[in-house]
Amino acid sequence: MRRNFTLFFTVLVLFLFTSSGLIYPQNFLTTSGIKIVDKYGQEIHFKGMGLGGWLEPEGYMFLMSGFANSPSQIHKKIQDLIGVDNTNNFYNTFRKNFVTESDIRALAGWGFNLVRLPFHYNVLTPADSPGVYSENGFAIFDSLITWCRKYNIYIILDMHCAPGGESDQTISDYDSSVPSLWQDTAKQTRTVDIWRTIAARYKDEPVIAGYDLLNEPRWDFPNGDNTPLRNMYVRITQAIRSVDTVHILFCEGNQYATDFSKLTPPWDSKLVYSFHKYWNGNDMNSIQGYLNLRTSQQVPLWHGESGENSNTWYTECITLFQQNDIGWSWWTLKKFGNVNDPLYVNVTTDYTQLLSYWQSGGTKPTVTFANNTLLRMADNLKFENCVFQKDVIDAMFRQVNDNSTLPYADNTIPGIIFASDYDMGRLLSAYKDNDYENTGGSNTVSNAGGEYRNDGVDIETSSDFPTNGYDVGWINAGEWMKYTVNVTQAGTYDIDIRYASNQSGGQMALKMDGNIINIISTPVTGGWQDWQTVTLHNVKLTAGSHQLTTQSIASGYNLNCFIFTLITADAVNDKQQKFVYDLAQNYPNPFNPSTIIKWQLAKNSLVTLKVYNILGNEVATLVNQFQNAGEHSATLNMQQGPGGRTLASGVYFYKLHASDPSGKTGDFVSIKKMILMK
Repeated sequence: MRRNFTLFFTVLVLFLFTSSGLIYPQNFLTTSGIKIVDKYGQEIHFKGMGLGGWLEPEGYMFLMSGFANSPSQIHKKIQDLIGVDNTNNFYNTFRKNFVTESDIRALAGWGFNLVRLPFHYNVLTPADSPGVYSENGFAIFDSLITWCRKYNIYIILDMHCAPGGESDQTISDYDSSVPSLWQDTAKQTRTVDIWRTIAARYKDEPVIAGYDLLNEPRWDFPNGDNTPLRNMYVRITQAIRSVDTVHILFCEGNQYATDFSKLTPPWDSKLVYSFHKYWNGNDMNSIQGYLNLRTSQQVPLWHGESGENSNTWYTECITLFQQNDIGWSWWTLKKFGNVNDPLYVNVTTDYTQLLSYWQSGGTKPTVTFANNTLLRMADNLKFENCVFQKDVIDAMFRQVNDNSTLPYADNTIPGIIFASDYDMGRLLSAYKDNDYENTGGSNTVSNAGGEYRNDGVDIETSSDFPTNGYDVGWINAGEWMKYTVNVTQAGTYDIDIRYASNQSGGQMALKMDGNIINIISTPVTGGWQDWQTVTLHNVKLTAGSHQLTTQSIASGYNLNCFIFTLITADAVNDKQQKFVYDLAQNYPNPFNPSTIIKWQLAKNSLVTLKVYNILGNEVATLVNQFQNAGEHSATLNMQQGPGGRTLASGVYFYKLHASDPSGKTGDFVSIKKMILMK
């Protein structure tokens, strides 16, 4: 029996990993017609994440926009404040913490199979020393390669900042006071040499999918003729091919990777055209020109960069790519104080003070204060110190193929349901908001939300109590939010609704399972953060899972929470209480240090709940007892390995086995996957 169970888990693990495209050991990728394939001819669909900000800091990522936008400007601001030695120490710490093995492990667990590594050329070779290369810089690349090999993730190396800058924008570290890449032949020759050196070092490395030669070139060549860009690409290609004939070359169009004129026909047999897509609609018109390019040239397409928008935009964009067989990579893994990435970096009050000084002047911070502040922010970059934005990952993966909703929080009644904890799901499935994405053609605002979650729902910091820290504001007529709630006790409830308003006329409908509980008016409270309570009395609720919806009839209020208080409990009647066998997904997932597993029994049953590692070995027994019909839960923590040993990070499975002692029904068995991340 033990051998059979281990075999079952082995098969299950193989299925899970093959279904995500990660089972095969990495091998050199190549092109075949309009597809990117592995050595077996199997098409590879890239689902990538850019590691922006790590080796080419950009001002907006660190809340420095307006006074330090380029990598060089950021470096100068820091060095002027804390000195050369402290600055070198800060950057070493910053780079050590920004991307670690934990980040790569998490990306693999979420479903990514690729990372795009943007780098500044001076990470590999000092700006003032052409031909001299830094082993410390290459060591960063090598560490990433080691982690990605371990977790079966490919890498695309992306020269984000070429010597002199390949664009007239700060993202390329362009300095208008000196010649750009396009105005200095020496810098062009140096760029070619850097790529030759990279290719010579990594020519035998299959983890590297290929080389993204220049990020977002943007230069107004005479008469709009991109021939100088093509010539540069050809020179780089010839240099790479002199030492590396294997790796794919990814080439971006001019004007932020959108203009491919004069970049055809392809000049290499392993060439992929890479385009970027930001702040436009997700219809066929937005990509048709690139599809035409693929068809006419019989060359693969790769979408190398997008993001900086709302969850709905993410879901619709990735769906569009999936429908048109285009691999993609997103931008970016983490930023300071921004919810539109998978990881949110917390901002300290001291760092806010430092930003204020840089922005507006005033009393200069001491070296000690500034240095300690920057090092604390570098520490916040560690994976374990970031906030995981689960809604972003849910939008990028599950919601692309599934329009159902999932609970965002454990919304239990009696208890408090916070307005910002509506379900995860697509627009018009989990919520409706009138202004939920940015399609305005520029990065004016990523979405109309900006706090806590990335749906575009207008969430802001709340001063109310009780609070989870946030409320929903700017609520317009017709907008709504849906919450999966679990009523643990049938009975009569009072519902306190916490709201704030600075104008009259606000009105909302509160619904349960589509049926209106009541229509609530929201009189003026005196301000948008002056909170008051309106109470609904004697509301009858039945036990079980329900859908609570708040729908705005007329705008004019902010919403914080609903407080459900049990006034009179109904007597439990087993004949009326209907349960089914069910095993829920653990929450949170991934987890650290503990997670909750919930299940439901249709009948009184003998229950075992066990946890297994990826090899099928049992590591914990959480339940082994007779349980009554109804809802149950158990908590797994890291210290529940055999003999109380700490569980290691990785993939685990939990199995629920419920037996009906009467033998009238068959056994219920369910298995689910979870991930422990430290």
